[in-house]
Amino acid sequence: SENACILKAKITKNSLNPYGIAHGGFIFGLGDTVLGMAASATGRPAVTLNSTINYLKPATTEYIIAKGEMIKRGKTTAYIQTKIYDANEKLIAVMDANYFYIG
Repeated sequence: SENACILKAKITKNSLNPYGIAHGGFIFGLGDTVLGMAASATGRPAVTLNSTINYLKPATTEYIIAKGEMIKRGKTTAYIQTKIYDANEKLIAVMDANYFYIG
């Protein structure tokens, strides 16, 4: 929607780190995709100004879900937050980003 985005990603052997848990880059990638989709939901192209992730617990379930929410959309920038959950609906990471609208 214009103010939210939800994506689900299956955890496969290729998305694991050497310790058998979902790699931080895999989790970040899903969160980054949700943030970007939420930023562009109005049809305005946007680029990332900055982003931050806080990992809270390991992801060991069969999939993860990222739920992004537009917190503030201005004329030239937007602030968006994404919460990432495992298949048991346990919060595993929180990510936020600022976007700049181009064009």
